[in-house]
Amino acid sequence: MSDSPSAPGVVDLLGVLAYAELTAFLRLAEDAASLAPTLDDRAALGELAVAEYAHFRLLRDRLEALGADPARAMEPFVEPLDAWHAQTGPSDWLEALVKAYVGTGIALDFYREAARHLDPSIGSLVDEVLVDEGRSEFVVERVRAAIESDPVVAGRLALWARRLVGEALSQGQRVAAVRPELAKLLVEAVNDDQAEISRLFARLTEEHGKRMAALGL
Repeated sequence: MSDSPSAPGVVDLLGVLAYAELTAFLRLAEDAASLAPTLDDRAALGELAVAEYAHFRLLRDRLEALGADPARAMEPFVEPLDAWHAQTGPSDWLEALVKAYVGTGIALDFYREAARHLDPSIGSLVDEVLVDEGRSEFVVERVRAAIESDPVVAGRLALWARRLVGEALSQGQRVAAVRPELAKLLVEAVNDDQAEISRLFARLTEEHGKRMAALGL
């Protein structure tokens, strides 16, 4: 375990999370305005967007406390994260919901794993900013209702979810390529031990499976 919040890779981890939360805020707000079918849905998604911005502020403040420039910490991740969003633009409301829950979820799972063996203050911050904030309940309720109303929707959304996961894994590779210190956090977390690596991917697969099952996909 790293005994210092300023250990190599920590600023990268907080930087990528800060940009992920900032873009999540912007995307959710955009989806609320352009795709939400009702005013209630628009308001609910807007509330989730506000929660994401609050998470961004927590990360920004911690970066500043560590003596890092938040904008410079986020900059290396702008291209890969923007590319992922560009490649996974939802075509309708249901695809936007699945992306917010499944696609973003598996990406954040990797960052949570990278923080598992860091200084407890960093791990606690990461856990705080990755808290669900009611997103799963909101998404699950609406997606399951849509599937119940039109079962054909399930097949399309399942394919969409698989695409999102594939793109998220590619995003992870791009992030690792531009910031190897961040990649090392994940490698060190499993100590290059094959059994622990297997357990890591088992955990990631299990969490993804839970999300898909919750959606009825």
